[in-house]
Amino acid sequence: MAGRFGYGPSSVADSMTVVNTPSQEFALTNFAYCAPADLGKFASPGSKHALVLVGDSVVLTLCAHQNIPSNHIALNAIQRRHTKVSSGDQISVSRFLPPDNFKLAMLTLELDFVKGRTNKTEQLDAVLLAQQLQKKFIDQAMTTGQRVSFEFCGTNYIFTVIQALLEGQDDSKGLARGMISTETYFVFEASPNSGIKIINQREAASSKIFRHKEFNLQKLGIGGLSAEFTEIFRRAFASRVFPPHVVNKLGIKHVKGMLLYGPPGTGKTLMARQIGKLLNGKEPKIVNGPEVLSKYVGETEKNVRDLFADAENDQRTQGDQSDLHVIIFDEIDAICKSRGSTRDGTGVHDSIVNQLLTKIDGVESLNNVLLIGMTNRKDLLDEALLRPGRLEVHVEINLPDENGRFQILQIHTNKMKENSFLAPDVSLQELAARTKNFSGAELEGVVKSAVSFALNRQISMDDLTKPLDEESIKVTMDDFLHALQEIIPAFGASTDDLERCRLNKIVDCGKRHMLIRERAMLLVEQVKVSQGSPLVTCLLEGPSGSGKTAMAATIGIESDFPFVKIISAETMIGLSEGSKCAQIVKVFEDAYKSQLSIIILDDIERLLEYVAIGPRFSNLISQTLLVLLKRLPPKGKSMLVIGTTSEVGFLESLGICDAFSVTYHVPKLNREDAKKVLQGLNVFAEHDLDFAVKELNDISIKKLYMLVEMAAQGPYGKSAEAIRSGKEKIDLNHFFDILRDISSDNY
Repeated sequence: MAGRFGYGPSSVADSMTVVNTPSQEFALTNFAYCAPADLGKFASPGSKHALVLVGDSVVLTLCAHQNIPSNHIALNAIQRRHTKVSSGDQISVSRFLPPDNFKLAMLTLELDFVKGRTNKTEQLDAVLLAQQLQKKFIDQAMTTGQRVSFEFCGTNYIFTVIQALLEGQDDSKGLARGMISTETYFVFEASPNSGIKIINQREAASSKIFRHKEFNLQKLGIGGLSAEFTEIFRRAFASRVFPPHVVNKLGIKHVKGMLLYGPPGTGKTLMARQIGKLLNGKEPKIVNGPEVLSKYVGETEKNVRDLFADAENDQRTQGDQSDLHVIIFDEIDAICKSRGSTRDGTGVHDSIVNQLLTKIDGVESLNNVLLIGMTNRKDLLDEALLRPGRLEVHVEINLPDENGRFQILQIHTNKMKENSFLAPDVSLQELAARTKNFSGAELEGVVKSAVSFALNRQISMDDLTKPLDEESIKVTMDDFLHALQEIIPAFGASTDDLERCRLNKIVDCGKRHMLIRERAMLLVEQVKVSQGSPLVTCLLEGPSGSGKTAMAATIGIESDFPFVKIISAETMIGLSEGSKCAQIVKVFEDAYKSQLSIIILDDIERLLEYVAIGPRFSNLISQTLLVLLKRLPPKGKSMLVIGTTSEVGFLESLGICDAFSVTYHVPKLNREDAKKVLQGLNVFAEHDLDFAVKELNDISIKKLYMLVEMAAQGPYGKSAEAIRSGKEKIDLNHFFDILRDISSDNY
């Protein structure tokens, strides 16, 4: 039995003789009875009853009775029929110790009269019946398939256990059993042609629309979404917790649909599936958007109608007593695009939207349906689908914060921790802090990657048949750090792109450049802490090569913001105006999904396709930038936009300069600044430095770096590597030769 049910008897079985119950009164109790002396074999000291496994199929509560002979057990007729024994037969009886989780969350019972079919119709109030059965059979074990007789309002009935669902259990497959508690939710079904009609079944549910009395989202595999789940419960389920007559008195209708939207991999599908499992309704129907489509005329619309067929039948036959039907649409944007936006010549997408609208909120609208849609592209959906009465609850499932990332990492590492595969040096809190802008799916990818590093250490590529030592597998912190190098978040900072913008790093360029950098970092702090300025914009203007892009990239890197992206003309070569605008808008839309973000608009005049002659610039891109530079991020999100330009006069004529909050002029280097840079590079001898600087007034830092690099390829046998390492110095005469080769106009 232990293998069949997952638990079983805790002692050696005794063989006892079966007898009838002492009287008809005891036959309706569902207890088994034995002699007082025999009860001590099975009950704990001082206890008046005990749970025993009778035969191999049923767990009963055993009580003592004076009229039962020693070594005999009294069973009523239904119990004898279930265990397939007669009076006088021998049956095995053993003590049964229930496991820790043995309380029934839900018990589905089929009702019938004890005497079988009858010509009269009997109405049974599910509320009163549930109360009496709970009181009568509290702390008694029930097994799937078990039959029990009881008396209700002067009539004898019998129920058959159809389903026994334990707390924390998703479903019951095969035989299952558990103990009735004060929290058990009863579902009643009438036996076919029995003449019994169940009324107020939904009233009996009361606050038990959910299978569990409390939610542990982490046990369900949901991390970092407690606030979103709370909002979903308030908007979509709070009204369903109360009985129908209360809702009718309030004069409201239940929410029929909700939309979960947000970036890919944030847990939308996972949350929808778990919501369906938590409900005491029908098994949720999960549909992928593209699966509904069919190449046959009218078939797609029929597929949509079929999804609602069961709910319509229940609504027609049971009315307000109908169970809740949950329909989950994954990738709903695939079939519910705005009507008129898809020109495929068939009009199928428009028909699907119309069919859905009719079913959710048509003339014969359903009140027993909850439609959950999920999408990454809310903007593509038809507006009529999103209004109140339809998919009216819109919940954004966003990227997790640090605490959410910690919960997700805990969920994905729990098993390896329980089985001692997680090394003690792994700090999930530190990993949560390092994984800014990682989605839940990307965090799972990090864990998988870390495990792959750990497993790879145990495999010999020279001999793949070598036995593996499972005990030595340990996933270490180094494995996770290596995994972070492999898994790059889709909405993270473009660190590589930023580093390419400052190949020579940042050196001391003098007080003027330092002051601009300090003021820009103050803007970063303002974005972090200010409640009144969620959008701050800054324009760095100055001559070409003065270091504007390098300064902007440095600000982005040192800000430690989770989202930093650079928009430059070099990534848009060959694109049309419309494509460039779409790409710029997408970067801004991605930034709005992050708590803190920086966007760098590099060489704005190049983005605008500015030239001095001919077609001057792209008005479409210009208007797009003007709109984006003034559009505030969503509530709770903050953004810093840094622009760079060498044509400030041109931008002023377009009004773009006015769109920036503050403008800083980044100048070329004077002699004092150039000396600071050369001192930092340490490529000149001390006595040569002053001579070199005299010829370097008003030079761009980019040009200065170029001169130094060219001079480092010096004559007289000096190697560039030796000069860069500081072992040798640039020859001054060679430096002047290079300087003379370059026109002063290019400074």
